[in-house]
Amino acid sequence: MVNIFFKENDKLKLHQGISEIENIPGIDIVWIDLLQPSYEERIAIETRYKITLQTRQEIEEIEVSSRYFETDTLIVTNSHFLIPTENEFRKEPISFILKDNILFSHRNSETRTFTEIYRRIDFNFKLSDAYHVFLSIFEIRIDLDADMIEAMVKDISSISGLVTHEKTFSEEILVKISKFQEDTMQLRENIIDKQRVLSAVLKSDYFPIELHNKIRVMIKDTGSLLDYTVFSFERLDFLQNTFLGLVNIEQNKIIKIFTVATVIFMPPTLIASIYGMNFKSMPEIGWQYGYLIAILFMIFSVAVTLILFKKRKWL
Repeated sequence: MVNIFFKENDKLKLHQGISEIENIPGIDIVWIDLLQPSYEERIAIETRYKITLQTRQEIEEIEVSSRYFETDTLIVTNSHFLIPTENEFRKEPISFILKDNILFSHRNSETRTFTEIYRRIDFNFKLSDAYHVFLSIFEIRIDLDADMIEAMVKDISSISGLVTHEKTFSEEILVKISKFQEDTMQLRENIIDKQRVLSAVLKSDYFPIELHNKIRVMIKDTGSLLDYTVFSFERLDFLQNTFLGLVNIEQNKIIKIFTVATVIFMPPTLIASIYGMNFKSMPEIGWQYGYLIAILFMIFSVAVTLILFKKRKWL
């Protein structure tokens, strides 16, 4: 699908498909959004505007030279937009090309960012040219990243309450903490990617000077989000250490109980072992009350051990 946005009476209008594109004055076209374009649509756009749309593999390249470059006639930048799913974040690579005051975006799936920019265009937001559209897309993306961080912070707070207040210990909680660490890492990588794109754009001579202040503010916003991810990392590390520490304390309590029980029953066991011998020369073997005396002696040894432990505050 190819969606073409062009100016008409100082407003952006949408034309779907490449049919009759030649009837739209080139100077009025602001943005061409390619969503899972067919082979014929790709060829038509590339031929008409003399550009080369990158493949998904090229968009996903991690080299700096592949993520952003510019020539005498155009700017090409590739970025990843996170799409939250039920259990994880999915990276959606998107390519942008700026040429002749037209923005070309190439993507393979729908995202909230583009849904929101379409909505803004419907409500006649001031998006006068391709540069404003480009920055608005990244501005929306940064806001959505902030929303995802905020939602994650709430989830982390709930986990924190379970660990520190309710002292709930389970493997599920530890798995959740590890998952939040992984999600925070992905969010941080995603924000760094946006910061890198904006920094590169700020250095470009193609962007209008009047937009530089807006770009600086967006870079500052991404820096604030990065600080927040650092805080989330530290909080998750604290939760993980607290969880493991409390688990160790509980395990030590259990071991302590077994140790105390073992020590308490050692004297009775010794007495029972001695009088369990069947030697004929044992002097106590003929005692009428030997069994009762042995039982009382064992009880006495247990009581003495307990009193000693409590006196030394081992119990």
